[in-house]
Amino acid sequence: MGAGRIARDISERHLGDRSFTAPKYIRAAVRRRNSFVMPEKETIERARKDAEEGKAPSTQAGEFVREEMEHIREGEHGARSAKQAIAIGLSKARRAGVKLPPPDKGATSKRTRKQAKRDLKKARTRRKKKPSRARSRAVKKALKREPRSAASHRALSRQARSTARKRSAASRSRAAKKAAATRKRKRKH
Repeated sequence: MGAGRIARDISERHLGDRSFTAPKYIRAAVRRRNSFVMPEKETIERARKDAEEGKAPSTQAGEFVREEMEHIREGEHGARSAKQAIAIGLSKARRAGVKLPPPDKGATSKRTRKQAKRDLKKARTRRKKKPSRARSRAVKKALKREPRSAASHRALSRQARSTARKRSAASRSRAAKKAAATRKRKRKH
């Protein structure tokens, strides 16, 4: 029995009882019943703060990826792999308005690039009609069937190492220097 189901049961049982307070993790599960669609306010706030501090779009998107990992660890849903879990987080970030460019040609499949462009476009335009409830439910059901091990420390470590291996030494060095410059700028303020 998942945390969401437990939370629903508890909240329905104690609906009229004002003195009853559900444990923190249960309250969080109740609050985030439909979390596949919308990121949490705290996540958006943290990403906005990163943007104000002049941090890179990838750092801002990292907040959404972190939220996704928390959802998987809490048992809200699963993912087939760490890569899929990260992709869900990046998609949410782009839709929330983080100016994260689509991956370069050759870095990923054409399909992934097209989806990234679609997500960026969705952030710019206003939604004309409500999202399909049937599709949302189907996505949620499919993700619930996936394993939770995608967000484990071992899986994330393996994913980070394999990705770093594909990058050149110069690329890794540039990223490290850029991070150092950001930290230096932050210390001045």
